[in-house]
Amino acid sequence: MHTIRFTAMPSDIAAGFREGRPDGYGNPPERAISPGGGMPCRHCLGFIEAGEAMLVLAYRPFPKLQPYAETGPIFLHAKACRRYEAVEVLPPMLESPDYIVRGYDDNDRIVYGTGAVTPTHAIATRAATLLERDDIAYVHVRSARNNCYQCRIDRA
Repeated sequence: MHTIRFTAMPSDIAAGFREGRPDGYGNPPERAISPGGGMPCRHCLGFIEAGEAMLVLAYRPFPKLQPYAETGPIFLHAKACRRYEAVEVLPPMLESPDYIVRGYDDNDRIVYGTGAVTPTHAIATRAATLLERDDIAYVHVRSARNNCYQCRIDRA
């Protein structure tokens, strides 16, 4: 079985949003103050604490527009934060009881039949199993309630 890596938003992309780069819909990121209670930063994969400045923006975690390039709302620390780097260690922001775990191919298309609501404690095992397949290039972890993008999982 492959070793996996939880992959956060690239630092250069996060820095661009912090500098005002347009989001996935061409709008500048919105600035807000976190109310706390579950605002996950897609760069450090931790939570944005109550009272901290944050950005809210539309994010498309795909290199180009195409029918499967889902775009959705995310949160990001307004101040620079350290990018999450871990192998096989569940990011701290993944604390819901379950998530959608879904495979994508080399063309950034959903591989049908790979999406499953997965208990949080089983995410790493499910992702490693999917990444054993030759037709799976990477995996997304998404909210089981709202389908919001959480992070990507790659072969380490």
